[in-house]
Amino acid sequence: MDGGRHHRARLGFILMSTDLASEADFFDMAPDGVAVHFTRLKTEDHTTRETLSRHIDDMAEAASRIQPDLRPDVVSYSCTSGSIVIGEDRVLAEIARGAPWARPMCLVRGVVDALNELEVRRLVVGTPYLDEVNTAEAEFLLRNDFEILDFQGLNLKTGTEMGQVTPEFWKDFAVAIDQPAADAIFLSCGGIRALEVVDEIEEATGKPVITSNQAQFWSCLRRAGIADRLQGFGRIFAEKGGTLLPGHRAGAHDPDSPP
Repeated sequence: MDGGRHHRARLGFILMSTDLASEADFFDMAPDGVAVHFTRLKTEDHTTRETLSRHIDDMAEAASRIQPDLRPDVVSYSCTSGSIVIGEDRVLAEIARGAPWARPMCLVRGVVDALNELEVRRLVVGTPYLDEVNTAEAEFLLRNDFEILDFQGLNLKTGTEMGQVTPEFWKDFAVAIDQPAADAIFLSCGGIRALEVVDEIEEATGKPVITSNQAQFWSCLRRAGIADRLQGFGRIFAEKGGTLLPGHRAGAHDPDSPP
């Protein structure tokens, strides 16, 4: 016997039951020797702050189901808006309770990691969310010292609708909301198909583009010790992310360091 097909690292993701994009995105980005494992929370197909807040109820149990005998290196809750509405600390604590062998993560922490790695401060943001969710996200970004130059949401109600918006629309939308003073464009939501056109948007605008799944996966790879520089998924994958690699002594600013 050897270390198996996935001998380098194993990443686990907790998805919403309505998510139509994340699995394909993560499989596309996974380097050789890196496993991606999934479980899903039973979630209502109506994305509001109230419905997102209920994701925490089953978080620990969901984390415990992701290949417990193989003990993934990282387990991440893969919902941008849910991470914000519930709060990172609560999400990480519940994941650690269910999967104490893994490094707990959540999607929005990966977004902040990626933006900081690229030294981005001024943003334009595009989302599929309702206004009540957009407000929560804008407040989160401001608390994390980002300046928002424009924030536009599509006011879609369901995760299914979010996953059915075409990549071509996201490209046109990103270019439309871009501003000369913006350091980067952030397309928020793990359930949208923005990763497929991230390189095209970067080429059209001349600046980095962060998508939820891309940033989360980059950060999870680095936290698992995988520093591969991948092609086709945006500028962030040219960055090593040295402060995230195992062995870096995280400070007080890094609330998701392993217990």
